[in-house]
Amino acid sequence: MDKNLKDHKQIGQELELFFTSELAPGAPFWLPKGMIIFKELEKYIRKLTEDAGYLETSTPIMIKSQLFKQSGHWEKFGEHNMYNLELSDEVDGSKPVNYSLKPMNCPESTILYRFRQRSYRELPLRLSEMGRLHRREKSGEVNGLLRVRQLTMDDAHIYARENQIFDEVSSILDMMTSFYKSFGFEYEFRLATRPEVRAGKDENWDKAEKELVQALEKKGLKAGDKLGDGAFYGPKIDVHIKDSQGRDWQLATVQLDFHQPEALDLEYIDEKGGKQRPVMIHRAIFGSFERFIAILTEHFQGSFPAWLSPVQAIVIPISEKHVKYGKRVADTLIHGCIRVEVDSRNESMQAKIRDAQLQKVPYMLIVGDREEKEGTVAVRSRSDGKQEVLRIEEFLERIKKEVELKG
Repeated sequence: MDKNLKDHKQIGQELELFFTSELAPGAPFWLPKGMIIFKELEKYIRKLTEDAGYLETSTPIMIKSQLFKQSGHWEKFGEHNMYNLELSDEVDGSKPVNYSLKPMNCPESTILYRFRQRSYRELPLRLSEMGRLHRREKSGEVNGLLRVRQLTMDDAHIYARENQIFDEVSSILDMMTSFYKSFGFEYEFRLATRPEVRAGKDENWDKAEKELVQALEKKGLKAGDKLGDGAFYGPKIDVHIKDSQGRDWQLATVQLDFHQPEALDLEYIDEKGGKQRPVMIHRAIFGSFERFIAILTEHFQGSFPAWLSPVQAIVIPISEKHVKYGKRVADTLIHGCIRVEVDSRNESMQAKIRDAQLQKVPYMLIVGDREEKEGTVAVRSRSDGKQEVLRIEEFLERIKKEVELKG
């Protein structure tokens, strides 16, 4: 890493976004400004998933461990990577029951699917979830937001007929492409095939790998190989991105799973009234909110695009007598749904500008006698430092176009 560049932990402290504490190792504390970024990303991914026909759901954070034994996750993750508890919570209090904090959402998603009998007419059924997960990462591997024990995933599980696999995987690949292009990341797809230790039948692995290869070929997408790096239940296509420092990160994934529908006995009724097994497609676009925000923070070095910036504009009165006008300017922008603050401290204008630059605020609006008389603001941009005088309405129109790109 370039010595002149800061890591996300330092930027998170300086911009008051997030921090970690020894009282909760591996679990971030989100400050108000950091939560703005979190919520804006959440809003963006919700819009993408709703537009693609997903239905949002929510499942319990803690559930009986037997579910993970049925799904196959217990054998791979149970003792070492999950938080497990033994609770005497039955009516008579005499029989301890094993519970787990969920490390992934997919087994509980199958419970939603099994809520009632499903018909072929309902498929593909796309269920999304902003799931809070817990994983027992080793203390030496925990690192800021990049590797955490408590994480939030923009997860989704699609239940489909086999003849619907291409359309669903294709749509997910399109969503991934659109998403990462919007942040200016370089990206590439990589195909991860069956690991040595895996669940399910080889014939299903053959079928699943063939389906993903065909999806890539039909869409004309090249993909690197990640031999043996598939999930234990199925192969996957991962998206790897390069950040502003040239570092490689694996984030988004789409996984094809024939195993869990069989292990958890998922069915649907076909056109002839017979019972059939759906296929399960797992997908996440961010990977995890925490890792994505860490990468984004270092990629932009805290200078987030205006739509993501916790404070999008700051009004800087030249002197105390201009504070009242500065607040009127701020009110106009707030009514236009712009995140704005007024720096009314008893400091020089130069000091206020310097502090706004350190806080990476996209726009500084300087107001004095002339601006108050003419109903204008002197706009100074973070990107080039140039200054121009605009009517308040002109500036509002300009910044709204900029932030509405993702808002």
